[in-house]
Amino acid sequence: MSRAAIGTRRPAESSEPASKAAPVEGYFSLSSLPLTSLLFLIPMIVVYEVGTQWYASDPVSHVEQRILAFKDMQNFFDWFGATGPYMPAAAVVAILLACHIIRNDNWTARSGVLLGMFFESAMYAIPLVTLGYVFQHYLLVHPTADNWRGLLVLSIGAGIYEELVFRLILFHLLHMLFTDLLKIPKARALPLMVVISAISFSLYHYHIPWLFCNGSEQFDWQSFTFRALAGIYFGVIFLCRGFGLTAGAHTAYDIVIVLLRLAAQG
Repeated sequence: MSRAAIGTRRPAESSEPASKAAPVEGYFSLSSLPLTSLLFLIPMIVVYEVGTQWYASDPVSHVEQRILAFKDMQNFFDWFGATGPYMPAAAVVAILLACHIIRNDNWTARSGVLLGMFFESAMYAIPLVTLGYVFQHYLLVHPTADNWRGLLVLSIGAGIYEELVFRLILFHLLHMLFTDLLKIPKARALPLMVVISAISFSLYHYHIPWLFCNGSEQFDWQSFTFRALAGIYFGVIFLCRGFGLTAGAHTAYDIVIVLLRLAAQG
């Protein structure tokens, strides 16, 4: 698993006091840490929560439009009696803080690292946009950009909550299943995790009741293939660079697509 995805115990023979974690230096190390990911995502979470009220609400019923992964998380918490519109956002904060505490990392962050993560996320969107043009049909199955502000807000939500469900949470569950229970070697388990997560991520967009998929789209092999490849791409980023940059890359891609569609409409 990635440094940001799973905690690691410090060696017992270390002479360093247990109350202090070894300092981590360098952009690539700092940007993958759970606390840095949380600080990077908090502004996006706030924009999503506020933006859905202003720009992503039905003009007649005033019901907020939410990402399906966000709704599924709300339903999950409802089953346990934990109701509230901000439970998914609280889950993001709680999970990343828990990872930070388990790893015993330092409570420090650098603004330069957060700025670098912004540009790195945008850079990761470029190959996926190129792949999207290869699968041109996929770009056409989305609604038009008439409510482009609302689509931008929903793009942020998709980046955060779809990556939370299909990368951070699902990867942890698959990691426990494959490596802890089934004792599959890590070199074989990681590719399985990436592929299973990618297929699950792609299927979740479609309405396939017998697979418990409650998406709004009819199944299409071309869009399914594109999304599965995108899921593999995000899975590799997650393993190599952590949750924050994966969510940032997903958000950046969705935002670029909305802006390109808006530009195409003049």
